[in-house]
Amino acid sequence: MDSSSLLRFAGELADTAARITMQHFRTPLSVENKFADGFDPVTAADREAERALRAKIAARFPGHGIRGEEFPETHGSEPYRWVLDPVDGTRAFICGVPVWTTLIGLEHQGRPVLGVIDQPCLKERWVGYHGKDGETELTVQGFHNGGTSDVERLKEAKMMVTDIRADAYFTEDEAAAVGALARQVRLLRQGLDSYGFGLVAGGQMDLVVEAGLHWHDIAAVIPVIEAAGGVVTDWQGAPVRDNGGGGGTLQVIVAATPALAEAAGEALRT
Repeated sequence: MDSSSLLRFAGELADTAARITMQHFRTPLSVENKFADGFDPVTAADREAERALRAKIAARFPGHGIRGEEFPETHGSEPYRWVLDPVDGTRAFICGVPVWTTLIGLEHQGRPVLGVIDQPCLKERWVGYHGKDGETELTVQGFHNGGTSDVERLKEAKMMVTDIRADAYFTEDEAAAVGALARQVRLLRQGLDSYGFGLVAGGQMDLVVEAGLHWHDIAAVIPVIEAAGGVVTDWQGAPVRDNGGGGGTLQVIVAATPALAEAAGEALRT
């Protein structure tokens, strides 16, 4: 499949999501909680945008599968599947904080090959693509270096987590491990949500550590980070894989360099 047409279409999807989400952002919103024993919010913006993206994909690529956060998976007849999260960071969205993003990923035979991280409020967009024979392509829109930093040591790293508290995204044990890691880095920022992934791709942040993620939270991020020169692993240092949409969640390290990812993983496992 032609890479230029895929990249162009992915940009069209991001533009479509932006038009819808920005109509709702910083307006009175009805928020539904999807969890009985916690808080996992969803708004009309999430659902309206995902419906629109699904419709565009089905019209353009009727054989492609589609997996999103809000609706059941559509299985395709071809080895391509789109993975969608139109509002990743709904908590930030409902608070009016512009660190939520639209995540659009495309897999080929189960491997993420294209990813878009889009922040329409700030007009910032990162697009990563894995082509044939291992070549990668990164395009950026906004204020970015266009590649990850060269930081390799924890003591030099700028690190981000969404919320370091236990029971927010981390278990008690995970929160303790992340807290210990945070004491080894130069600087810690919280609350950047999926925007932090883009900042790693742009060279502003060096390290993101998360847990409690689902595949739609990370599939689009992998091609972007790898095209920028960074790495994405789980806490054991292995590639992050789709967990099949089951009840389990993913532990993720996003790092500017392989050495930094390895150092973070060792600290988390100590």
